[in-house]
Amino acid sequence: MENIFKNKIILVTGGCGSIGSQIVKQLLSYEPKSVRIFERSESAHFRLNQEIKSDKIRNLVGDVCDAERVHYAMDGVDIVFHAAAMKHVPLCEYNPFEAVRTNILGTQNLIDAAQKHGVERFISISTDKAVNPTSTMGATKLLGEKIVANAAISGGKKTKFCCVRFGNVLASSGSVIPVFEKQIKDGNSVTITSKEMTRFFMGVDDAVKLVLKAAHLADRGEIFILKMNALKIIELAEVIVEELAPRHGKDPKNIQYEIIGLRPGEKLHEPLITGEEARYMTETDDMFILHNPTLLQYGVSVPVREGTAGVHYNSKDMLHLTKAEIRQMLLDKKIL
Repeated sequence: MENIFKNKIILVTGGCGSIGSQIVKQLLSYEPKSVRIFERSESAHFRLNQEIKSDKIRNLVGDVCDAERVHYAMDGVDIVFHAAAMKHVPLCEYNPFEAVRTNILGTQNLIDAAQKHGVERFISISTDKAVNPTSTMGATKLLGEKIVANAAISGGKKTKFCCVRFGNVLASSGSVIPVFEKQIKDGNSVTITSKEMTRFFMGVDDAVKLVLKAAHLADRGEIFILKMNALKIIELAEVIVEELAPRHGKDPKNIQYEIIGLRPGEKLHEPLITGEEARYMTETDDMFILHNPTLLQYGVSVPVREGTAGVHYNSKDMLHLTKAEIRQMLLDKKIL
C-alpha cells in the first residue's frame, strides 16, 4: 500500500491517549515531515515525551472546543486523525453538555479548520456506542459521525472524510481489564454489570491498523468497522482472575464477583451496525464499509443491498469466544 504519510504534516487530536499515542508511534515509522500532537493535558504531553523521543513531534497544548487554537494547529496540516473525545459513559451522563461541546462542537471546529486550510484527509474515531445510542456519549458520537458525513458532501472534494467505528479496545484507558486487575490487586470483589453482558473487543494494534487503513481508503464520508470478536464480560473477568490473581499473591478461588447492575446510559449488549446501515454496506475480509447514503440526494451513487431490513450485527447474537479463546487472545495481544 502506498505510503501516503511520507513527508506529510499530520495532526493527531487526543494524541496522548491510549489510541492517539499509538497512532503517533505508528505514524513516525512512515517518515512524516512532522506529527503535531494536539492534547489539552500538559502532563500527558510530558509523559508521552518521556516515552517517545523524536524530533518530528510537535506538542500543541489545546482543546478542540477552542476554535481559534484549532485553526492555529491546523495551519499547514495535510492529514488529521481525530481521536480526542469524552468517551466514558458515566462521566458523559453526569456532564452532558461538556460531552456535546467536545464530541460534537469540537469535531465541527476541526472540520471547519480542515476545510479552510485545505487538509487532504480527515479520519475521525467513533464507537459502537453510536449505534442506536442510549447514552449521552453514544448520542454525541453518532452526531459526530453525521457531521463528518455531511462535511464530505458540503465541503467540496478537496478533503477526503471518513470515520472508523471501534468496539471496546482491550486494555485501553478506562477499559475493564485495568479495572479488574486493580480490584484483584487490592483484594476487592471484581465488579460485573451483568452476567449476561456482551461486548465486541479489539486490540490497540487492531484499532491503529484500522485507522491507518481507513486513511488510505477515505473518500466521501464512509464508516470503516473492523470485523471483531464478541465475548461475555463475565468470562473475560474469570480469565483475568485466573491469570492475574496468582501474580498478586491471591487465590483465584477466593476472589468474589459482585453484580452491580447497568449504569445510566449503559447497554446490556452492543449493536455494531443497524439494518438501515447494512443496506449501504460493502465488506472485505477484515472490515465492513458503510457508505454515505446522503450522497444519493446529490446524484452520487453508492452501493445498495436489498433485503437488509432485518440484518443487524449485535454482540448478543454473535458466536462468543470461549474462555480458552479469550485467554489466547489476551496472550497474543501481550495483555497477560
